[in-house]
Amino acid sequence: MDTTDAADLVAEVHEAGQDENTRFRNRAALLIALLAAVLAVAGLGGGNATDDMIFNNIRASDTWAFFQAKNMRQTAYEIAIVEIEGDLAEPGLTPERRTRMEHQLAEHRATIARYESEPDPAAPNDPLRGEGKRQLRAQAEAFGAAREVASARDDSFDLAEVLLQVALVLGSVAILALNRPILVLAGALGLIGVLLTANGFLLFMSLPF
Repeated sequence: MDTTDAADLVAEVHEAGQDENTRFRNRAALLIALLAAVLAVAGLGGGNATDDMIFNNIRASDTWAFFQAKNMRQTAYEIAIVEIEGDLAEPGLTPERRTRMEHQLAEHRATIARYESEPDPAAPNDPLRGEGKRQLRAQAEAFGAAREVASARDDSFDLAEVLLQVALVLGSVAILALNRPILVLAGALGLIGVLLTANGFLLFMSLPF
């Protein structure tokens, strides 16, 4: 092999190495682009989950407060009924007063019954619609359950964002250093981040913390 052949061989090896490095960088850049896209989706999902969590927490608190107010007023009517029943047991009541008190007693009992259960006339069989204590309790529990679901989604999105951000940093380092093991690690973390992002929307698994 003469000097020209050796130089050509070195040039070919160098070009092959350059081509391999270019392919590596292209693959790494594609991975980073995909992870960045998933990170954007995870950020959007996390923001929506946070909004849902806050909204349902407020609605649950407001509904329970309404429930407690109804309960207090119902208790006040129950005390009034006891007092009226005691007055009715006293001798010497005039017929007019007895009639008036019995009418008032019937009204109080009807009010207590309405406070206990007051379905929405438009949907009488829907337990989540209405303003009675039974309906308010069901509504508050539903809002609480929705809050817990939103919280679980938010946790999944948060962890996904952390892993995806770390994966993006490692991917950038892998490009600069031409280091394949680092790129593999970035891909593994990115894959977990993708799964957690999907879990944020679908909740097909629960996080152990």
